[in-house]
Amino acid sequence: MNEIYLTKKGHQKLVEELEYLKTTKRREISKAIGKAREHGDISENADYDAAKDAQGMNEKRISELAAKLAGARILDDENMSSDEVLIGATVKLKDLDSEEELEYMLVAEAEADYSQNKISVTSPVGSGLLNRKAGEIAEIKIPAGTLRYKVLNISR
Repeated sequence: MNEIYLTKKGHQKLVEELEYLKTTKRREISKAIGKAREHGDISENADYDAAKDAQGMNEKRISELAAKLAGARILDDENMSSDEVLIGATVKLKDLDSEEELEYMLVAEAEADYSQNKISVTSPVGSGLLNRKAGEIAEIKIPAGTLRYKVLNISR
């Protein structure tokens, strides 16, 4: 099993999701299966099939989360350098083409959420920013061209 790195918040979020799926969601799906069985013949019962599919998807997600958490290493932000861009760092950037300022937190794939400005260190932008220092310029090749960012600030 490969190690994955998680922030303390990211680890807690996965633990909470796993607990929800194992308890609340399982009960909801079990009730839906029971209700669908009450409708009679299950061989042609769309509600039963949908509930069984939901059960399978839920069990798959539980298995995935359990595996991620088993191989997870929690990052200790207090003891990590803020001199360079590393996983767990929040980096403030200036797009040299548009002059726009951006801020991203670099996280593991399991925590990535673009809507919260959390990007994976394995993404093109994330990997292009790794090990950069404040003041450096990163030229990052992406399918649409090349991004040019100046690292303004790094924080934890």
